[in-house]
Amino acid sequence: MGLFFCCVGFLGTKFDEDNRLQEPLLNGSARESAGDEIVTPYANASIFSILTFSWMGPLISVGNKKALDLEDVPQLTSFDSVRGAFPILNSKLESDTGRNNRVTGLILAKGLIFTIRKEIALSAVYVLVYTLASYVGPYLIDTFVQYLTGHQDFINEGYLLVSAFFISKLVECFAQRHWYFKVQQAGFRARGALIAKIYNKSLTLSCQSKQGQSTGEIINFMSVDAERIGDFEWYIHEPWIVLVQVGLALAILYKNLGLASLATLVATVLVMLANVPLGSLEEKFQDKKNETGWLRKYLYTKAMSTLVFWGAPTFVSVVTFGACLLMGIPLESGKILSALATFRILQESIYNLPDTISMLVQTKVSLDRIASFLSLDDMQPDVIEKLPMGSSNIIVEIIDGNFSWDTCSPSSTLKDINLKAFHGMRIAICGVVGSGKSSLLSCILGEVPKILGTVRLSGTKAYVSQSPWIQSGKIEENILFGREMDRQRYDMILEACSLRKDLELLPFGDQTVVGERGINLSGGQKQRIQIARALYQEADIYLFDDPFSAVDAHTGTHLFNECILQILDSKTVIYVTHQMEFLPAADLILVMKDGRITQAGKYDDLLKSGTDFMQLIGAHKEALSVLSFIEARAVTVGEGSSVTGNTKNVLLKKESRDDQNGEADNIMGTRGQLVEEEEREKGGVGLSVYWKYITTAYGGVLVPFILLAQILFQLLQIGSNYWMAWATPISKDVAPPVGGSTLIIVYVALAIGCSFCTLARALLLVTAGYKTAMTLFEKMHQCIFRAPMSFFDATPSGRILNRASTDQSAVDLDIPFQVGTFAFSIVQLLGIIAVMSQVAWQVFIIFIPVIAICVWLQRYYIPSAREMSRLVGVCKAPVIQHFAETISGSSTIKSFDQESRFRDMSMELIDGYLRPKFHNAGAMEWLCFRLDMLSLITFGFSLVFLISVPRGTIDPSAAGLAVTYGLNLNTLQAWFVWNLCLMENKIISVERILQYTCIPKEPPLVVESNRPTSHWPTNGEVCIHGLQVRYAPHMPLVLRGLTCTFFGGKKTGIVGRTGSGKSTLIQTLFRIVEPARGQVLIDGISISSIGLHDLRSRLSIIPQDPTMFEGTVRSNMDPLEEYTDEQIWEALDKCQLGDEVRKKEGKLDSAVSENGDNWSVGQRQLVCLGRVLLKKSKVLVLDEATASVDTETDNLIQQTLRQHFSDSTVITVAHRITSVLDSDMVLLLDQGLIKEYDSPEKLLEDKSSSFSKLVAEYSMRSSSSYRNVTNI
Repeated sequence: MGLFFCCVGFLGTKFDEDNRLQEPLLNGSARESAGDEIVTPYANASIFSILTFSWMGPLISVGNKKALDLEDVPQLTSFDSVRGAFPILNSKLESDTGRNNRVTGLILAKGLIFTIRKEIALSAVYVLVYTLASYVGPYLIDTFVQYLTGHQDFINEGYLLVSAFFISKLVECFAQRHWYFKVQQAGFRARGALIAKIYNKSLTLSCQSKQGQSTGEIINFMSVDAERIGDFEWYIHEPWIVLVQVGLALAILYKNLGLASLATLVATVLVMLANVPLGSLEEKFQDKKNETGWLRKYLYTKAMSTLVFWGAPTFVSVVTFGACLLMGIPLESGKILSALATFRILQESIYNLPDTISMLVQTKVSLDRIASFLSLDDMQPDVIEKLPMGSSNIIVEIIDGNFSWDTCSPSSTLKDINLKAFHGMRIAICGVVGSGKSSLLSCILGEVPKILGTVRLSGTKAYVSQSPWIQSGKIEENILFGREMDRQRYDMILEACSLRKDLELLPFGDQTVVGERGINLSGGQKQRIQIARALYQEADIYLFDDPFSAVDAHTGTHLFNECILQILDSKTVIYVTHQMEFLPAADLILVMKDGRITQAGKYDDLLKSGTDFMQLIGAHKEALSVLSFIEARAVTVGEGSSVTGNTKNVLLKKESRDDQNGEADNIMGTRGQLVEEEEREKGGVGLSVYWKYITTAYGGVLVPFILLAQILFQLLQIGSNYWMAWATPISKDVAPPVGGSTLIIVYVALAIGCSFCTLARALLLVTAGYKTAMTLFEKMHQCIFRAPMSFFDATPSGRILNRASTDQSAVDLDIPFQVGTFAFSIVQLLGIIAVMSQVAWQVFIIFIPVIAICVWLQRYYIPSAREMSRLVGVCKAPVIQHFAETISGSSTIKSFDQESRFRDMSMELIDGYLRPKFHNAGAMEWLCFRLDMLSLITFGFSLVFLISVPRGTIDPSAAGLAVTYGLNLNTLQAWFVWNLCLMENKIISVERILQYTCIPKEPPLVVESNRPTSHWPTNGEVCIHGLQVRYAPHMPLVLRGLTCTFFGGKKTGIVGRTGSGKSTLIQTLFRIVEPARGQVLIDGISISSIGLHDLRSRLSIIPQDPTMFEGTVRSNMDPLEEYTDEQIWEALDKCQLGDEVRKKEGKLDSAVSENGDNWSVGQRQLVCLGRVLLKKSKVLVLDEATASVDTETDNLIQQTLRQHFSDSTVITVAHRITSVLDSDMVLLLDQGLIKEYDSPEKLLEDKSSSFSKLVAEYSMRSSSSYRNVTNI
């Protein structure tokens, strides 16, 4: 019968394959990888195909011919996909919570159970059938042994017994396979629906709620907690099925051993109680498993529970048989064998108890954490009253608005705001750093909680944030942002945003893939792509948050003219700016101070009336006066000398060049995109991976001892069972070979030996596993921290986090047990074969071909399973990455009303992750079902053999023992292959971590043989000779041969159009990128010859993107804790932040949220300045350091720098010409070449020089060039 099922299973597979092969031809197109369009065959499979898992055949067949890709894996049915599961969970939660939106762990659990109720009900039926069927064998063993001794109740009793054994095993196999598959299916649905719910919640969170949760924490809900809840479905039936199993076991024991079964009950309860503290300890340690000490304790606790698992049946049987002797209940071999088989089944449920308890507690913790996240406050839905477009001429209106980021704070962020914007109006907002300019735009977007007042909006809006938010993906996708391509409009916008030439430089043009956070674009390019994205949306209201500060003067003028004055001429535009020259073009100027609009009016009116406005304009004029002063000096110098003499070192090198304002800093090459698809090994996992894993801890010394302990355990266990079968009589009439006390003493001695072996094996395994996990983690950790910047440019953080969390967790907690269990299952399998062949060697006739077929099946299955496991790993990173991007760009997404598109994208990615998971589970059951059928054939054959041989040929008790072990054969054989496959799938985590232990490293931190003196550099002179730089060997040169000297103690300004190579030069100075040719010397020491730590610790930089870390003001100012509080306060006062920090409750200990989100961008730049003032290096680099501050604060910063770094070498990269005008020298870069290098006076004197053209453009723009612009 089993043979029949096996053949049918194979034929079913073949038939399905043939059908599938014809399908494309019927559709008229034969595509090889049609997984993306074809829905899983499971959707339309016949009952027979579902029963035998033959619907998986076609995919396994494809995987056997080629390495599977995601396109080969079919789509899930609408029922199993997120789109099917999420609405059920969502509507259930909404109906249960009502209007208060307060989700509790219980409500969430009820919602999830409701979502997967069908799978839970079906799997419950399967579990019950499986449990009942699994106890038929133990129940019949005594009768079978009696039959073999000659006790026959009716004709053909033997064949009937064999049929009963066989059918019960068959039913057990079907039920188990479908139980496992159903609970996994339920887990996938629950996980997908939950991840989608968390994602949707993150889009609606209020800013205050978001500040309480870091991005990492929110991602954890999705990647850890939702996964854990999905895994809990494995354990969902354990609590009630344990009771059924114990009840059935006691019934069988009562039939065989009478009242002694009460002793069994007591022993079982004791073992279970011993397991409970182990379970709770495991949970306690798992909760803190990020600390290595806790991990070690957790693993050793797990070792103890392994001891309980293997020791439990022996302990329970010793107690039971002891009770029989005491009560005088006769022990017969048939009854004993029946009892032993029963104990073995009980073993599973006893062992699962700590796991179940641990899982219950963990799942409750996860449910509570996710529920508390889902209960966080959303953005107020009624902040903005939306009016239909055209209903009024007023597009934006705020009446008596009071807004506060922190609703608990007594003082509002914005006070008494009144604003009316009419259709087609241009409104400019100006004010000093931290005056509330960005907050005003945010309250128009509805981001800031409203305390009082009314906000009305009419029409759609587009928003350009101050810190650019760029999605990873193609540049074109970033600009279109979900809209259809209109080529004419698209080209016009590229032109207006000066992007045309940048795109020509990139190898793939607008198809170039941008790295995470736009990492391979310059700051200016990111801003221009953001502006292009906003323009393409054709909104009614445009909000610009100071986007012009990130681009140079020329590009800023071009953008303002083309975008705001021309393309958006008929739109309502509200723009924040620090560039005073853009103010005259506004119809209305709002001057902000301390969260209030202190003045409002036209440029000329404000000039006459205002104090705050005059202060800003005064600062601007002060900066311009420097300009006119230098220009005047240049003219005087020019009268006394010839122009040509002054520019002798201006044009050092001329090469033919295109006129580009493009980005030479681009990290793209001609050979490939910067962000490639995630590296994924293909084909078999090499033996080298296993070998490296096994030998990582102590060189693999412990491995032979672990195997020896297992072999001894197996021998002792078989010995103890053999002893019980041999030493007890077959029936009451036969005298026992040994006395009762001898029987139990030998049995106990063997049991204790077993326990010691188990303990030794478990402890050795855990020790080796823990050491291996720590070693691999340290290696990976070391390599990631020492990786060059190019690695982080090309690797999205989702990939790194995935390896450090999911893969590392597998190495910590799963793989040691997986590899160990595989080795142990081989030993056990060999033990069972030995016992069965002792009785009936003829079993080998069928066993050897069956094992051969098993191995062939496993080889046939593993290529597909392995690739699907890899795909699961690869497909999880995009889900995490998209989630992280959404959280950081939520205000942009919401301002463009794109939430639904992003939800759809998220669901697509979640389905992409669940697809290989679902089919991997199907493939595993496909294999296990076929293996079960094959082992049934072996078992069936041996039973038929035992009843067919003449009586007396075989010792009945030995035959009974063979049957007892044989009952376990199918489970163990499937377990062996299942473990082999699971190990192959899990070991991929080791393979992925090993990939990250081979990342090329940065040069050494310290070169002992060449360490500079402690006070180097003393002079700070930077000499650059023939410097050529490229970002990767196959990419074009970015700096194409620079030679110049930055004099010690002098100020050098570096200017040039966006993308001329300015930031690359700075990166080379810090050796973020290594020179391809040439060298850089600081005080005569080549920076390439010393260690990175020695170099970087002696230089200081205020970067273009100011970075603040989660923590306190103190930890941000002084991350290495090297300075006193007095010194920190002094530095804060110098960088104009002292008063701001004193206002805060915690002073230096006041909190800084992730990325410094609770500080304005200008304030973040000032914190970076504060760090530099504390450090006081001899060489200071300012990379667009004051781009996001107003002119007044900029002037104060420049003054502070002049005062405190008067004897330092200061290198300034700037877009504001005034920031470099008081430099001693100016370097003008163009396309990676030095175009001009001289003092500003000399360069200004030559009116044809590029620098004087830049200055002329800036001063022209800064005067009244936009005064009459409204008449254009």
